[in-house]
Parts: sequence; C-alpha cells; structure tokens
Amino acid sequence: MAVALPKDLRQDASLAKRRHAELCRQKRIFNARNRIIGGDTEAWDVQVHDQKIKEATEKARHETFAAEMRQNDKIMCILENRIKRDRKNLCKAISDFQQSFQKPETRREFDLSDPLALKKDLPARQSDNDIRNTISGMQKFMGEDLNFHERKKFQEEQNREWSLQQQREWKNARAEQQCAEALYTETRLQFDEAAKHLQKLEGTTRKAVCASVKDFNKSQAIESVERKKREKKQEQEDNLTEITNLLRGDLLSENPQQAASSFGPHRVVPDRWKGMTQEQLEQIRLVQKQQVQEKLRLQEEKHQRDLDWDRRRIQGARAALLFERQQRRQQRDLRRALDSSNLSLAKEQRLQKKYMNEVYTNQPTGDYFTQFNTGSR
Repeated sequence: MAVALPKDLRQDASLAKRRHAELCRQKRIFNARNRIIGGDTEAWDVQVHDQKIKEATEKARHETFAAEMRQNDKIMCILENRIKRDRKNLCKAISDFQQSFQKPETRREFDLSDPLALKKDLPARQSDNDIRNTISGMQKFMGEDLNFHERKKFQEEQNREWSLQQQREWKNARAEQQCAEALYTETRLQFDEAAKHLQKLEGTTRKAVCASVKDFNKSQAIESVERKKREKKQEQEDNLTEITNLLRGDLLSENPQQAASSFGPHRVVPDRWKGMTQEQLEQIRLVQKQQVQEKLRLQEEKHQRDLDWDRRRIQGARAALLFERQQRRQQRDLRRALDSSNLSLAKEQRLQKKYMNEVYTNQPTGDYFTQFNTGSR
C-alpha cells in the first residue's frame, strides 16, 4: 500500500488548481456569447475585488505599522525617562555613600592635601600680646588689619550666599532641562505624525504613478505591436524583392561571362568569379602530378644518401673498434713483456742479495773487502 507523502499531496493540489484554472479559462474562451458581445465581466469583477482586498490589506498593514511605531516611540520615551531616573538615583546614592563613608578626613594621606591645613594650624600671631611675637619673628607691624575676625565672618557669609546662589542656579538648570526633554518628546511625536501623513501621501502618489505607468506601458505595448507588424510586413516585401532579383540576376544563374574583366582575358572579377574551367583544372592536376613525382624522386635520393651515410658510419665505427682492440692487444703484450722482465730482474736481485749475504757471513771483513776490491779491479 502506497503512503501519501506531503510532497505528493502538494503536487496533487497544484495539479488540481491548475486543472481548475484551465477549465475556467476554457469556459471564458469557448463561450461564444461572451466572446461575441464583449469582455469577461466576471473576470474583471474578480480582478477589481482582488485589487480592493489588496488595497485594504495594504492600508491595514500601514496602519498597523504606524500604531506600532507610535507604541515604540512611547515605550522609548518611557525607557529614556526610566534610564535618566535610574542614573539620577545612582548618582545620588554614590554621592550619599561618599559623603557618609568616604569623607576626605578619613583618608590616610588627607593631612598632605588638606585644603584647611593652614586654617587648622596655629597662626603665626594669635594676638598682639602673644609671647611668640619676638622682634626677630617679624609678626607685628604698624598699620596691620585689626578687624581680622569680622572680615573672616563676612567672607564666610559671602561664601554661603554664593553656595545658595549656585544651588538655585542648579535647580533652575534642572527645571530647564526637564522642560527641554518634554519639548523634545512632544516634537518627536509631532514628527512621527508628520511622517505618517507623508507616508500616506507617498502611498497615494505611488498608486497614481503606478496607474499612469500602467497606462503608458499599455499604450507602448500597443504601439510596439503595431510597429512590429509594419516592420514584419516591410521585411517580407523586401525579402520577396531580394529573392526575385537574385533569381533573375547573374549571381545564381552562374553565368561565366559575368566574371570577364575589362583589363584582359587572363584576368577576372573576384566577386563574380564562379570557378575555373575544365582545361584549367586539368592543367593544375597535371602540374600537381609532376610535383608529386619530383617529390618522390627527391625522397628516394635522400633515402639513398641516408643509406650511404649509415653504411659509412658503420664502417668507420667498425674500423675504430678494430683499431681499439688492436691497441688493447698491443698494450696487453707490452704489459706481459714488462711483467716478465721485472720478474726476471727481481729474481736476479734476490739471487745477488742471497749470494752477498752468504759471502758476508762466511768470510772475515778484511778478506771480504780485499776480495771485493780484487773483484772490482
């Protein structure tokens, strides 16, 4: 039992859809009444209905995108406000922690960088009656300011006023920043609305452009069909005229007289020449046969020369081989003669050495020298 696979089911559905479309097309085409009276209004209605559904779907999709964009913008604004609030709380927590647990006074090297070190230190002169104010200390002069404490109090009051003024300016700047952020958010929403409106206008314009382009393409297609018909008709007429001229002309009739040149009987017109005559072909074949025979004769002579050279080379190689063998034989005879002479000389030297040794051992030294001198004389 065969099992239906999803691929087979899809293929069957596609074939069924194609059969249904073919049946609908045949009903539209083979219906004589509709074909004689006019176009297929049912197909047009279906196309109009499909176009309206497509436009409604596109409009709903654009509206969905616009609503999603507005929702994303709102979420983005909320997230930005949340990030700013979290950043503010974090900075505030860090500042509180530093003020509570990381005071400058608790640092190990604070005494080296204490800005109030000079204020905490004892002044060089606490009063005019200070016992440390010696003459050599030069701490007391005429014309000095005796309202030091009042001036210091005034400076502290002035610093406090400046600090309060800085706090007020910081609060005003913070309020202006919040106002600017609110204005920025409102401006972004306005820009989104304007973008949505422009998108709608663009869609409308695109539809109008598509319709105009469709009409223009339709007119161009009709014009192209008419132009192709005219061109085809003109081409058929030109082809018929060309065929008639060729049939009646000298080109296809192969008239050999049309190739005759006005410069002499031995010359022809290249673009009208229809080929050589039988006499010319026979003359060319005769010349080719002569050339073949001449080539065969030259090849035979070359072959004979090659054989002669090979024979000479073999004879030379054989003579060189015989001469080399003779030289080797002579060298071997000379070596044997030299070896035999060397052997005889060696035997004589051994015998002489043996004789000398025997004479030296049997006779005294004086007698030996006397005999030797006698023998030498």
